[in-house]
Amino acid sequence: MMFRFMRYRKLTYFISAFLVCAAMFSLATKGLNYGIDFAGGIVMETRPIKAGYGIAEMRADLGAFKPELQEDDKGNVLMRLGLAKNATDEQQNQIVREIKDILGERVSYEQMQIVGPKIGGELIRGGILAIIFAFIMMSVYVWIRYKGGYAVGAFISLLFDFMLMFGFFSVFGVEFSQTAIAVILTGVGYSINDKIVNYDRIMENSKKYHKMPTSELIDLSVNEMLGRTLMTSITTALAMVSLLMFAKGVLGDFASAMLFCIFMGTLSSIFVSNACLLYFNIREE
Repeated sequence: MMFRFMRYRKLTYFISAFLVCAAMFSLATKGLNYGIDFAGGIVMETRPIKAGYGIAEMRADLGAFKPELQEDDKGNVLMRLGLAKNATDEQQNQIVREIKDILGERVSYEQMQIVGPKIGGELIRGGILAIIFAFIMMSVYVWIRYKGGYAVGAFISLLFDFMLMFGFFSVFGVEFSQTAIAVILTGVGYSINDKIVNYDRIMENSKKYHKMPTSELIDLSVNEMLGRTLMTSITTALAMVSLLMFAKGVLGDFASAMLFCIFMGTLSSIFVSNACLLYFNIREE
């Protein structure tokens, strides 16, 4: 049985356009939820050591600072506290001293991190430059490897992947940090690899089946590679599901973003990049 993917290409166009518009609207109105390493702030991992003292009591004691508190399975409490954009080093250290004075001997400090707004701004610029550089290098690689419709299709789907990844972080409010940069680059790299595998099979079949209509040729090629595509996606997704079930915090955000990457990359490999080929004479190319 062969699935006729190209039969539903018009529905694919509508869904793709809707997702891109939703991503752009969210980025324009809501923006990104920058993490401490980008926005600047204080991160403390504490362990309550006094009996009867836990996250509820810490939240009450530190109410004036309005921190974000999160408790893990081991009972440790992770505290995040944003800083003003013009906060000086002395002001940052003063806030840390005040927090320690309030908590006193009731907690022990497992880890502490202070990121100033200036350093956070430099990290944002570095992360954005890394994404732009990766996009340019992937585009150059695709253009060298392919020509004509193949290059255009790969470039459009690559742009689509990047846009939806940023949209995911904006729409769902997932913390955008250095880990998010790693997720975007890993996910888009995973997606472009899948597209190249499908394109190679389409190129092989275009030389073999000279009279087959282009839509049928694409469907045949995608179906031949469908088992590989799905098995790769499923096995990778299972690892992320395990992380999502048993990990929290940064690892949980990483797993959820990677699951979206896998789902998005699989769909764009089957529909978006291949649908672009219908408007080019791929046999001549």
